[in-house]
Amino acid sequence: MADIVSPAKRSQMMAGIKGKNTKPELLVRRALHRRGFRFRLHQRELPGRPDIVLPRFKAAIFVNGCFWHGHSCKYFKLPATNTEFWRKKIEANQKRDALKEAQLVDLGYRVFSVWECQTRAGTNSIEALIDKLTSDIRRPELHDQDVSSVPS
Repeated sequence: MADIVSPAKRSQMMAGIKGKNTKPELLVRRALHRRGFRFRLHQRELPGRPDIVLPRFKAAIFVNGCFWHGHSCKYFKLPATNTEFWRKKIEANQKRDALKEAQLVDLGYRVFSVWECQTRAGTNSIEALIDKLTSDIRRPELHDQDVSSVPS
């Protein structure tokens, strides 16, 4: 099936997709700040340029979009058109994510992942997510954590 918009329009649309300061990321940042955490954003010196870095706790947080990172939730579905392209792209994103997380762990960072779907749920779910995240950040023995155990 052919694209319904011109290549120039598609390019413009794709260029408008944000990689920083997304709505889920802002939700997590505000909640952490309200709980007294102070952090750095998108540190270029670190592998993968984590969305949120808490230097005091040597913790890095990635706030991932479910589509772009291939999360197994209701918000991820491969497009019906150009499926092979999207499959390869998302698999490459997942491989790159794993590599960058491993590099951060090698540097002594604890890595946490928050998924977009977790921030879309009601206020109670977001509060539970942030409670679990802040609890895990304060526990130095935890490494390479996905905060997915909190229901989305």
